[in-house]
Amino acid sequence: MTNLNYTHFKFLPMSLRVLFTMVLLVFGVGYLMAMIQVWESHAGKDGDPMISGKDLMIAYGGNPEGTKLETALRGPMQDMLPVEKRQVIFDWLHAGAKQDAFEAKINPILQEHCIACHNPEANPHLPDLRTFEGVSKVTATDKGMTIPTLVRVSHIHLFSITFIFFITGFIFTHAYVRPTWLKCLVIAVPFLTLITDVASWYLTKVWDGFAWMVIISGAFMGMSFAFMWIMSMWQMWFWKVPADISENNGKIPCVHSDN
Repeated sequence: MTNLNYTHFKFLPMSLRVLFTMVLLVFGVGYLMAMIQVWESHAGKDGDPMISGKDLMIAYGGNPEGTKLETALRGPMQDMLPVEKRQVIFDWLHAGAKQDAFEAKINPILQEHCIACHNPEANPHLPDLRTFEGVSKVTATDKGMTIPTLVRVSHIHLFSITFIFFITGFIFTHAYVRPTWLKCLVIAVPFLTLITDVASWYLTKVWDGFAWMVIISGAFMGMSFAFMWIMSMWQMWFWKVPADISENNGKIPCVHSDN
């Protein structure tokens, strides 16, 4: 059964195809930058430079075996200090993070390497490491992201990613893909995995195994994006349109069957 028709890329105005292409190029670069940012933010929290499920468990659920300061210095901040100075801080943390040892050994290291950024004047969103009282806030047990932080990041993530996949999916609707259910599934998957991804941030605090759902959701989201991006660009500029579509002036029937 046939109902409405849609127009294939090849029969759209050149200006519209150029617009779609430029949008996809920018989204492609943006998606790549997002993957790099995820790597930089989370990889190495467990002491291994590769990103893993444990890295995400620590990021969202916390690390009962360590402190926020140690997690940062083993992860995204490890390049900010020489190995021997990081070890001095680790030894101090494992010995109980006493104030007298802080003044003698730790504060000079922080003053030399960290205070330029970790002070309210430079960046109010970073921990203040100028005093023992400020450092004490990051020497407590690492409990991961706080709920207010997760809520703030969640609403930004949900709105922005939905906007990106709405545009990408709209462009992809002009592609010829059979069976029809596959095309609809590829369009729907990013939105479904976006929900499971964000939900898993909170659920990881309850059971750390949900960190793997973050990885799985991200993988399916990335595969859907790649499929839509490649298929749209290929059919827009390089694909040879089948004769039956050309004879119908680029109109492709939206069918309920898989034919």
